Amino acid sequence: MRFKKLTSLALAAILAVAVTACSSSKNEESKNSPPASASPSSGGSGASASASPEGGLDHTKELELTVFSTTANYAGEQTGWYGKILKDKFNIKLNIIASNLDGGQNKIAAMMASGDLGDIVVFGSDKTDYPNAIKGGLLLDWTKDGLLDKYGKYIVDNFPKAIEKAKIAFGGGQAVYGLGHNVAGNQPGPSEGKDLTWGPELRWDLYKQLGYPEIRTPQDYLGVLKKMQELEPKNEQGKKTYAFSLWSDWDGNYKMTLAKQFANMYGYDENGATLLYVAADEDKYYEFLSDDSWYMKSLKLYFDANQMGLVDPDSLTQKFDDVVGKYKDGRLLFSWFPWLGSANYNTPDRTAVGKGFATVPFKEEKVYSWGFNQYGNDWIMAIGAKAKEPERIMEFINWLYTPEGAMLSSGGGTAIQNGPKGLTWDLDKDGKPFVTDFGWQAFADQKGTIVPDEYGGGTFYDGQSQINFSNVAPGLTNPETGEPYDHNLWTSSLKRNPSQLDQEWRDKMGALTPKEYFVKNNMIAVAPQGFTGKPPLMMDKALEQKNAQIGTVIQQYSWKMIFAKDEAQYDKYKQEMMDKVKGLGYDEVLAFSVKKAEELFESRKSVQQ
Repeated sequence: MRFKKLTSLALAAILAVAVTACSSSKNEESKNSPPASASPSSGGSGASASASPEGGLDHTKELELTVFSTTANYAGEQTGWYGKILKDKFNIKLNIIASNLDGGQNKIAAMMASGDLGDIVVFGSDKTDYPNAIKGGLLLDWTKDGLLDKYGKYIVDNFPKAIEKAKIAFGGGQAVYGLGHNVAGNQPGPSEGKDLTWGPELRWDLYKQLGYPEIRTPQDYLGVLKKMQELEPKNEQGKKTYAFSLWSDWDGNYKMTLAKQFANMYGYDENGATLLYVAADEDKYYEFLSDDSWYMKSLKLYFDANQMGLVDPDSLTQKFDDVVGKYKDGRLLFSWFPWLGSANYNTPDRTAVGKGFATVPFKEEKVYSWGFNQYGNDWIMAIGAKAKEPERIMEFINWLYTPEGAMLSSGGGTAIQNGPKGLTWDLDKDGKPFVTDFGWQAFADQKGTIVPDEYGGGTFYDGQSQINFSNVAPGLTNPETGEPYDHNLWTSSLKRNPSQLDQEWRDKMGALTPKEYFVKNNMIAVAPQGFTGKPPLMMDKALEQKNAQIGTVIQQYSWKMIFAKDEAQYDKYKQEMMDKVKGLGYDEVLAFSVKKAEELFESRKSVQQ
């Protein structure tokens, strides 16, 4: 699942316009290279683009769909292997509009004001923009003309709780305007793959050279990282290394995104766009801007790190993609996320000699996990009210929730997707999945691995689904294979010969995977995913405006505080921030935030009883 910024608050005035106008465990009988006779077009189903397997829809005419995604990090036509599969199976072409790359919340508000959100719509939160789009008449009701029952049969039969929540929370008890992401069955435990969403990760080879020093709290990383920087002050190209390289294009207008990650590592998360962090497994919360908050502690940690020369000075101006390049080039020593550090630095050549990023927890860590959620999490996939051929769109969305659809793009976003059957993975004689040699190459070097033309061409990275939406939880068991959808959790993958880096980590940590380590050591907090059975509490328009203004101030001052010239200036900026938000109605928004936390605690009781 990609950890991208959530959408923030819609502009009330513009919304008003919208309302009135939206191993590889090799099998001896199966070679790990793609067979010449493989049929890449259908992802292994054998279906053609002439007619639907169910419903009899005509696919002979190409259907070009606009996907407006507030979570995507790519704009343009979906190409490569995933684009070819959609073309061959459904005769569909996707064109993606990404608000992340084009104005953020202003783009969302402008799309709403136009009265047309496109054919498929992805919201990064169900808290504001999604219900506002429903109120504005900008989304299609999936129950209209029996659309969901006719063309969404797999969803209806397998994920009824997600439909129930959609109806009660947002559809007046009747309508379905969209479904949440990472929908699952009733499975216990953490829902993530071999890695959790958060690490943290360090350059393991440098950490090893220091003798694996103990790290009890996040602040303890600073001394360790400074010594690591001294061990490797420059990368192979002679460019300076840093511990932290920050970016602002995930911030939205409510917070500095990278200042909340340590809160997640302590088992707390935001409760929507409110002023509280809420515990995963206890009915506890604390204020966003309190001295106890790991948002505020993180700002101080980054300030201290900057004073030590550990923060990349490009942080004020660069974008996320710039940071990805620095990880690939070996210029960074710390990563908050496994899908950022190890996914970009750990090439086969490096890991074979023990170089690379690996999870290095701190002793107090108890990392947040959402758990398996039958109701779906808070990112939403919807259909625009003016969508072309909604029957074919519903058929496509339904397929995304099936084993075939989930096996192709399990993980979504920056999580490495499984790819096409017969190319990157296949089934052995017992029907168990394994990653091919080509697959391991593609997963290790996504941007450098060229996909054969018969599978869509281009690089493996460019061919992944660019919508950035994980329909089914990657850790959920695929009923057709008895293994999770995530290739990292397949038995064949876990038994595959480890690299030197992997083996060193396993020997030191006493576990096969980071998730296993966190579970074994009681360092994970799984949040119960319930539902109150009532529509959610919503801010009125006046409070939304106050909340948005408060968020903008918090974001702006967060960056100022980190890059303050000294501690006196840091304290000055902090006091100015507190004074300004108090004057904007902080206490009023806080009172609503407490009510939202109490609502969340009530929803958890539904799964604890």
